[in-house]
Amino acid sequence: MAFEVKRRYRANVRPGPVGIVAFCMLLARATFAQDAQQPLTTEEAQAAIQAADQKKDQSTLPEAPLEAPPPPPRKNGFVLEQSVGAVGYAGKFGGLVGHPTPWLEMQFGYELFKCKEGCPFEIMVFGEGDLTYADTGSSVGPAQNQAFPIIAFGGGVRFGFQFTRRFGMYVQGIAGGDVGYVQSGVLANFGFPALESVGFQVGGRAGVEWFQVDRHLALGLSGGARYMLNMAYEIGGDLPLTWDATVDLRYTF
Repeated sequence: MAFEVKRRYRANVRPGPVGIVAFCMLLARATFAQDAQQPLTTEEAQAAIQAADQKKDQSTLPEAPLEAPPPPPRKNGFVLEQSVGAVGYAGKFGGLVGHPTPWLEMQFGYELFKCKEGCPFEIMVFGEGDLTYADTGSSVGPAQNQAFPIIAFGGGVRFGFQFTRRFGMYVQGIAGGDVGYVQSGVLANFGFPALESVGFQVGGRAGVEWFQVDRHLALGLSGGARYMLNMAYEIGGDLPLTWDATVDLRYTF
């Protein structure tokens, strides 16, 4: 009796939705496994290599922004230059002062000739004025030491040469006059009466320039020497020379 009930139960069972889904999953798994085991053909391998070669030079980085336009070319024009440094003295006047003194100079000029791109030469005419404060410190005691300004002025010509777009050098000559602004008779007591009056001076300078990105500005270092006729000692032979070294700031209008 029990065997007959069991056989009837089996006969009455019918496949439902769950069985159909399980059968489909097994069939798909078998198909996927079969496809995964199939090796690449020669044509497929060559096509994959060619595709990889075409993409190897392509960067995944974003494109660089556009470059800024180059600065406008420097042109000739009016030039204002301010220099700050020190001046020293040779000869017997150097023995009187005994040390370098602070020196301020200002030049204003015009570039008569300045080459365009590819031509490195320039010519400028200028006028200048400078000021220094000397004293008599080495010849008298501290209580008698007297400071006094020396004012100079003149004009000259500068010849420039530009090595690159940012660096250049120049040489210049200058001629003019100078005078010590002091109470009458003070310098005469030390043997330099001519310095109390306007005298003749002539000299030269050389310097290097660093042009800034702003085409109006340039920084520089320079040095020079001058022959100051009225700094000669009153009695006996003398060599009235001065030397100077400065830091320069130049502005071209």
